[in-house]
Amino acid sequence: MIVITGAAGFIGSCLAADLDRAGNAGLVLVDEFSRKDKQKNLEGRRFAEKTGRDEIFSWLDKNHSRVKFVIHMGARTDTAEKDPLVFDKLNLGYSKRLWQLCSRFRLPLIYASSAATYGSGELGYSDDHSLITRLRPLNEYGISKHRFDIWALGQKQAPPFWAGLKFFNVYGPNEYHKGRMASAVLHLYRQITENGRVSLFRSHKKDVEDGQQKRDFVYIKDIASVCRFLMEKRPQSGIYNVGTGSARSFIDLALGTFQAAGKEPAISFTDTPASIRDNYQYYTCADISKLRSAGYKREFYSLENGVRDYVTNYLQKGLCY
Repeated sequence: MIVITGAAGFIGSCLAADLDRAGNAGLVLVDEFSRKDKQKNLEGRRFAEKTGRDEIFSWLDKNHSRVKFVIHMGARTDTAEKDPLVFDKLNLGYSKRLWQLCSRFRLPLIYASSAATYGSGELGYSDDHSLITRLRPLNEYGISKHRFDIWALGQKQAPPFWAGLKFFNVYGPNEYHKGRMASAVLHLYRQITENGRVSLFRSHKKDVEDGQQKRDFVYIKDIASVCRFLMEKRPQSGIYNVGTGSARSFIDLALGTFQAAGKEPAISFTDTPASIRDNYQYYTCADISKLRSAGYKREFYSLENGVRDYVTNYLQKGLCY
């Protein structure tokens, strides 16, 4: 059996779909399944069992001998949330408890970290363990992920294999429920279909032109591919960046979305909201040399190809992965 937390969410449901299609019938899906807006993500999915977010600990106590891997994607991901106690409970405390069970029962573990841990990027974007304690995230979400990374690296008792994945800007199907936390691609596509034009955040830095804020946009199908690789090959345990290794501008992203939608570009700019302006990342780019050294050779989707696949095969058809 493979346990997936956050299984009804964006990344978790896509991993469940990918593993299902690969013939892994014994999936144990863990989430809060009461949210109706997430139910579509799991339609048609084969699985062995479902269990609630807080019930997984007792379930593992009873069933750990049947489990061959745990994938922990469940988390509070709202970067605008200000209450650290929310993240202490759902991101830090919950993850520690799951880690401890995986260590006790000798279950390999993959968990979701985040590129938000890199803060403004003043130390670069290397996943070298010697640099991690020096990182300074910009928001409570990033801080919670950062604190767990540091905690994990300091543990003497660990799962037989573990990987903490610093996901960069992930986009793709099954994020329809995420509201304002959905990827820029989904928001841009909706603006195009509703208004025929898009609005991007204006730059508030003198050395960055409007729309030239850059991120490492990584397609969800690449996330699934990396996770399968780590599950199968189990290279050295540790923290890995998962991005394309290329930073692209929001202008590029908008133009790619217009092209995929078959529409002429029309772009304007609006001020970045004051509530997030001070913590806004103007640049991210994953150093993926560790992942490559571990043996992952597959090429990542280019921005244009990933956006095209997302728009034409999912957004325009209203389909999930």
